[in-house]
Amino acid sequence: MVLRGPPDDRSVEDLLEFGVVNLDKPPGPSAHQVAAWVRDMAGVDRAAHAGTLDPKVTGCLPMLLGDATRMAQIFDDSVKEYVAVLELHGPAPADFESVVAEFEGNIYQKPPKKSAVVRRLRSREIFDLDVLEVEERQAIVRVRCESGTYIRKLCHDIGLALGTGAHMGHLRRTTTGSFDDTNLASLYDLADALAWAEDGETEALRAVVQPAERALVDLPSATIAESAARQVAEGAPVYAPGLIDVDDVFRGDMVVCYTPDEAAVCLGRLAGDPKAEDGVVVDLERVLV
Repeated sequence: MVLRGPPDDRSVEDLLEFGVVNLDKPPGPSAHQVAAWVRDMAGVDRAAHAGTLDPKVTGCLPMLLGDATRMAQIFDDSVKEYVAVLELHGPAPADFESVVAEFEGNIYQKPPKKSAVVRRLRSREIFDLDVLEVEERQAIVRVRCESGTYIRKLCHDIGLALGTGAHMGHLRRTTTGSFDDTNLASLYDLADALAWAEDGETEALRAVVQPAERALVDLPSATIAESAARQVAEGAPVYAPGLIDVDDVFRGDMVVCYTPDEAAVCLGRLAGDPKAEDGVVVDLERVLV
């Protein structure tokens, strides 16, 4: 079993088979359609997006390539940030900002009828809700929130609280987990970089397609021996003798296992005492090699 080498030393082919693109989703296509385009452009078997965006919504849509699609679950609970245009149905009242501020914290939402999940009341946390600008019947707000928050519903509810009514205008996602809008790449950037790489100029592609480990930086990590990594590749858990080091985590917590060369091997959960001399230490969730 040949393991991946250090993330910074991989060939273009290896990057495309285990990479991530911090994509700037354009308006119009669904996130699923964009994933299909990226898959075909990159010439890989699989591509998966990190968190659905409606067709009209733009912004940060990390795209996992090849074997990296196996770790899409890490984005399920990632914090999201959006900038939205709040279209008011009447002039903004004098207490506009104070009313908006009341929506910080835990709120209750029922998914809209068009959603693919069960429509039952659920709690979501709004970590920050800032009013960036107000002009006549429009306001620009920035929302940092728990994954699964419906911004369209939030805008509607803010309008009810204001007494004016409101709906969501343009929406742009600026952050998904550890990815943000400071280094987004467009579909055109990706297409150009792939074309240049075919002519031997790989610098642009390496700037657009990052090693998939980039998506794992926020998760606790464990370092395992290469011999243990080969066993993991065959479906075995991580046993105590193969563990070199692990972050301080609680039993049941998700960890990413790396080789000493910092290549990701698997996602797993701490199952035993890291200081033990034998027994299972990490149970597998997803094998990444």
